[in-house]
Amino acid sequence: MRNSFLLWTRRSVIMSFFYIIARLVFPLKAAFALPMTEDFSWSLSKDEWRDRLSSQAYKVLREEGTERPFSSLLNEEKRDGTFYCAGCDLPLFSSKTKFDSGTGWPSFWDHLPKSIDTKVDFKLIVPRTEYHCNRCGGHQGHVFNDGPRPTGKRYCNNGVALVFRVND
Repeated sequence: MRNSFLLWTRRSVIMSFFYIIARLVFPLKAAFALPMTEDFSWSLSKDEWRDRLSSQAYKVLREEGTERPFSSLLNEEKRDGTFYCAGCDLPLFSSKTKFDSGTGWPSFWDHLPKSIDTKVDFKLIVPRTEYHCNRCGGHQGHVFNDGPRPTGKRYCNNGVALVFRVND
């Protein structure tokens, strides 16, 4: 038992060393993110995005930021409707797939077909699956494997990255 603990500790020290070296040599995004296709059909310049979005929406959608939990009114939205990308108005989620995850962000167990693209990021060292709008590339949130049936997924979305419209 003692030898396996020492081996694990040595392995951790060695892996930490290589991680630190890689961080010094390569920028975090280039070294530790698996890229998306980035062939978005709809794009604007940085200035055009800044003109189009609020500062908070710009931080989330264009700089992959995260809004504070429980700060979005969409977290409590329960009407029948559709959630659209706040950047380009692409429909992303149906209200039929929304559920209360208790996390403080609007959460969904599935997305609309061909609406998102994903990549793996290691920004918190632990790998997470980040998802973006498939049209404009706007950052929406992260997907986790702890959601309800039938998919078992939890698409944890920034409310500021969405616009909700009631279905007619």
